Amino acid sequence: MLRMLLWLIVIVVVAGMAYVRLAPSDPAQWNTRAEPVGTGTRTRPNGYIWRDEIEGDATAKLQALADVAEAAPRTSLLAGSVQEQQLTFVTRSAFFGFPDYTTMGIYQTAEGETYLEVYGRARFGSSDLGVNTQRIKRWLGSVEGG
Repeated sequence: MLRMLLWLIVIVVVAGMAYVRLAPSDPAQWNTRAEPVGTGTRTRPNGYIWRDEIEGDATAKLQALADVAEAAPRTSLLAGSVQEQQLTFVTRSAFFGFPDYTTMGIYQTAEGETYLEVYGRARFGSSDLGVNTQRIKRWLGSVEGG
């Protein structure tokens, strides 16, 4: 009986890990921006939103950030392009493969000011343990420092 229970637990854990790694990512659901609220940053329980006004060539800044994201470990483009001015990347955790989605884009305020937004969030769970905040700050630091 105990052996049977142990096997049942193993099967449930393996099935859960398989679902996390194999569940499809719908671009229509994830290639979306955060609700428009102007500039500034906000931390959410399962993600992070960074916004800042852009002066100069907004497309070049978005391209530089996209290049950093594409070079990041376990990260791949889900949808969008620099030409569309919105991209979404999927970054998976090393062991379990939990997906986090990071959408970056160029948008305009109601007043017509251009800003860059980077919106990272976890797909599973109610907390991302700050990994989206750390990733976005690291990517932005790479663009600003490079």
